[in-house]
Amino acid sequence: MSLKRFSVILILLFITSSSFAQRNFEFRSVAELGFVGVLSHKIQFSNSGTYFDYVKQGGQDVLFPVSRLSLELDFKKRNTLFFLYQPLSLQSQVLLAEDVVVDDLTFSAGTSLNLLYNFPFYRISYLRELLPDNEKYSFGIGASLQVRNATIIFESADGTQFRTNRDVGPVPIMKIRFRTEHSEWAYTEFEADGFYAPISYINGSDNEVIGAILDASFRGGLKINDPIDVFFNLRYLGGGALGTGDLKPGEPGDGFVKNWLHFMTVSAGAVYNW
Repeated sequence: MSLKRFSVILILLFITSSSFAQRNFEFRSVAELGFVGVLSHKIQFSNSGTYFDYVKQGGQDVLFPVSRLSLELDFKKRNTLFFLYQPLSLQSQVLLAEDVVVDDLTFSAGTSLNLLYNFPFYRISYLRELLPDNEKYSFGIGASLQVRNATIIFESADGTQFRTNRDVGPVPIMKIRFRTEHSEWAYTEFEADGFYAPISYINGSDNEVIGAILDASFRGGLKINDPIDVFFNLRYLGGGALGTGDLKPGEPGDGFVKNWLHFMTVSAGAVYNW
């Protein structure tokens, strides 16, 4: 499915499922703060490059702060529109124990290396409720459109050696959410956004690049008073890409990339119901 066709479907779902003649809206703002632990993270640039292990070689064996902000709009009882901003920046500095090759540049053993893996994303989603009259359970299914904004840097501490990979692009995703109301003041919720597909089918490219993402969370919440809820959240964030993409003029390497990550976040947050 092309990105253009996916966008049209998403817009049509939104338009056909809503009627603005009656303003039956509920609005929420959600904020989370916590930490992210890297379970596994490996990356390679160019076929001749090193398959670099960020955890064992790149200083990602510690915890990093993480935050997450979103706005949610319920309308006409069965429809929810989301806008999410997820900053994600992992910086580290290491002394290399062995040679590392990135896009035909060799960082020799003993080099002090500054690393940046910056991967914030923006996501707009639509969810359709399938159990609108059930007071205990709710289940919704829908779609998301995510915009990735990646900056990956390998740089020697003296600034004489440098490699970077930057990318901005849209990613269509499927979405589900299941919620159980345990009482008037307690609930649990499972939510997941994910896809796995050849990127060429999405953007119309001739390059066979496989892309994947899974953002899945389990949340336990308490309605402490009106209009505020608080919650504790466990989240798995994983995915990556494998294949050869287009090179811009003057870029080093051959365009091949292999990047797979598995993160776990622990956070606490609050919901304000407007």
